[in-house]
Amino acid sequence: MKTCKDVEIICTKVQYREATFVEKIKIRLHVLFCKTCKTFSKKNTKLTALCSEANLRTLPIEEKEKMKKKLKSKA
Repeated sequence: MKTCKDVEIICTKVQYREATFVEKIKIRLHVLFCKTCKTFSKKNTKLTALCSEANLRTLPIEEKEKMKKKLKSKA
């Protein structure tokens, strides 16, 4: 049986599609008995889905540099 800390790590790996098949089985077994980890896993899955839905993106490096220069010139 995995510890709750191990399950947290595996749950995060699942979120980023890095978990192995064996890890996925271990997490499923653990959440059958641990309500806290079951709740964490559900919330983590929901967060992943919401982030995917939001279609988040970051600014290109050039835009970030422009913003930095603009902020420095105002200071």
